[in-house]
Amino acid sequence: MSDIEKLRNKLAHYGQLHLLEFWDEINDDERKELFEDLSEIDFEEVTNLYRRAMESRANGREKSDEHIQPIPADRRGSIVKSSPAVLKAYEDAGMEQIALGAVAVLLLAGGQGTRLGVPYPKGMYDVGLPSRKTLYQIQAERIQCLERLALERFPARNQNFDDHRRHGLIPWFVMTSEHTKEATQDFFAQNNYFGLNPEDVIIFEQGMLPCFTESGKIILESRSRVAKAPDGNGGLYQALKDNEILSKMESRAIEYVHVYGVDNLLVRVGDPVFLGYCLAKGADCGAKAVEKAFPTEAVGVFCVCDGHYEVVEYSEISLETAQRRNKDGMLTFGAGNICNHFFTVKFLWDVIKKHGCSMRLHVARRKINTAWTGNPESGGEPVVGLKLEKFVFDVFWWSQHFATWEVRREDEFSALKNADGAPGTEPLPDTPTSARRAYFSLHLRWILAAGGSVVDQQGNPVTELSTLNSALPCEVSPLVSYAGEGLKSMADGKLFKLPIHLTAPEEEKLRNDMLKNNCIGINNLINTALK
Repeated sequence: MSDIEKLRNKLAHYGQLHLLEFWDEINDDERKELFEDLSEIDFEEVTNLYRRAMESRANGREKSDEHIQPIPADRRGSIVKSSPAVLKAYEDAGMEQIALGAVAVLLLAGGQGTRLGVPYPKGMYDVGLPSRKTLYQIQAERIQCLERLALERFPARNQNFDDHRRHGLIPWFVMTSEHTKEATQDFFAQNNYFGLNPEDVIIFEQGMLPCFTESGKIILESRSRVAKAPDGNGGLYQALKDNEILSKMESRAIEYVHVYGVDNLLVRVGDPVFLGYCLAKGADCGAKAVEKAFPTEAVGVFCVCDGHYEVVEYSEISLETAQRRNKDGMLTFGAGNICNHFFTVKFLWDVIKKHGCSMRLHVARRKINTAWTGNPESGGEPVVGLKLEKFVFDVFWWSQHFATWEVRREDEFSALKNADGAPGTEPLPDTPTSARRAYFSLHLRWILAAGGSVVDQQGNPVTELSTLNSALPCEVSPLVSYAGEGLKSMADGKLFKLPIHLTAPEEEKLRNDMLKNNCIGINNLINTALK
């Protein structure tokens, strides 16, 4: 029996014979492409995944008060409710583990920036800051700043560092999709890894799953290619296994991992305070939260559901439950999820070994290109199909020692999801403009807290309560300050006039050299020199 006949029999067995519908019409190269595409699919696995996803969707229910409870008070922490001494203790504990080389950061780099109006990975997006730094560069520089701060605070902890590591303190694991991995690798290489050692930037790829029709038929994107989509940020756990990432972490003596999403401009990468809090709680996994802005805000909330820790989506909670408040007036279910998590490496191993095959599956209805409508040569016209996804937070279900840490939204969370709308249209949330405004406002407050004074172009005082115009920016380089520290010598008693851009000495020198020589590519030169 020929290989194609074996494939036909397999497809017929799983009810997917339609995938060869165009076999007699396509050329030899297209046949080879389609054969290889279909041969890579484990049809038993993906059809079981489809079945499980549909069962999960059918069994979905509104989580009423009888099913959910708030996270217990002793597992909830808050930066607002903690004293400076406690926060310092948490920070010291986190910094010490960073200085020991026991901490890694893992970026969920997401897909293409389609909703931002760009055809490349989100991490490559230029938000419009004075520095023109991308999300990737900002986060890379925060890692470098944090490494420096940790070694300044605990220099002795690194004396045996070369026993298990030879480069930076904090390795950066970057999970991409099939469609963004190559572009991300090229971008890092072209920018000299933004000053990080290339061996400390580990880029790996999450899995892809076929897209289905409502009736369970796998969709052809073109006559010679199956429609596939990334398996959601919860595909992290399968990707950790497939790429042997946890073994790589253990070879570097990593014990703790900070996992976060790419599109938060204010993210504190490797946050030592969060890390120290989770260590103090003995957490196997933890999550940062922000207080919901209003009861019906479209964010998931942390809770205990039928005895297990979980993130419950806003659509699963009744209005009555969403509006429920405590005696202090705070929302009972007000701890909003911002995709910012802590894990022990041991917990991640347990998830992969014990629960990897039983993770919950979610169904997303999306427009999908197909060969069956429109012009097959151009990929057809979109139809509504199903994408199967896993969510990174669904592993909380198996946590024995979960903890949440609530932070100020204005300090640590400003999502970047949608392109700015056209003038005169209803403004969208989570745009470059809103993210820049949050970024500039945060940095303005840092300067004011460090003793500086700020005026606008007319000489009027600007305070933290002022509405900061995004056209008059205030930017502090991540190489200067991680979270507002170290600015007193630069700002105390000094008057600043907007726009403000505080840079590290090495950045400023390189910029001046560039201007003298009338060169271009400032960021590339800076990153090469800082490497």
